[in-house]
Amino acid sequence: MKKKLLIFDLDGTIADTIWSIRDALNLALSLHGYDSRSYDEVRRAIGNGAYELVRKSLPESAGEDRAEVLSVLTDYDRLYGTTYSNIDGCYDGMMDTLISLKNKGYILAVLSNKQDVYVKKIVDLLFEDGFISYAQGQRDDLPKKPDPTAPRMIAELFAVDTDDCAFIGDSEVDVLTAKNAAMTAIGCSWGYRPAESLTDADIIANDPRELDEIFE
Repeated sequence: MKKKLLIFDLDGTIADTIWSIRDALNLALSLHGYDSRSYDEVRRAIGNGAYELVRKSLPESAGEDRAEVLSVLTDYDRLYGTTYSNIDGCYDGMMDTLISLKNKGYILAVLSNKQDVYVKKIVDLLFEDGFISYAQGQRDDLPKKPDPTAPRMIAELFAVDTDDCAFIGDSEVDVLTAKNAAMTAIGCSWGYRPAESLTDADIIANDPRELDEIFE
């Protein structure tokens, strides 16, 4: 297919960032007397922003206490500033694919439910300046995915109709984001969610290199 703007999720789509998240989360949990969480537990908890990550990582009774969640979240946000760079780079094949797509003339953007400041920092860490045309994370003034406001705003920023956009991500949240924004939904089975959660996607890619074949 031929599109103009490709919007990518970050965690579990472009790169495996769980170790960086887990490191900060476990430091924050420890400060509040809670047990550490495993890689798989964190993998299942991410995708809907930092608040939901912390809530799901706490014992059930504590997770129902908003004040306690916010207290742990404050420490998590602070500590993630020291661990966000604990990333080994993009998934195998992703960088070459993105370079090829860029060379074909596609506008590349990133939209994540991760905190905005860290989305920008990670994009700066992984890519040369200007390679990703726009990167955005969760902001107080915009609803998070799967609300269509942010992806539509990115499309408007580049004067591209939603029909000429694809949203690419590894979760059901990303697929729903694409559908809500009237964009083509590309599900990525190499990420953090089981393939069956991507069944509503227009196309499912099983390897980052397949994206180069999907987009002309």
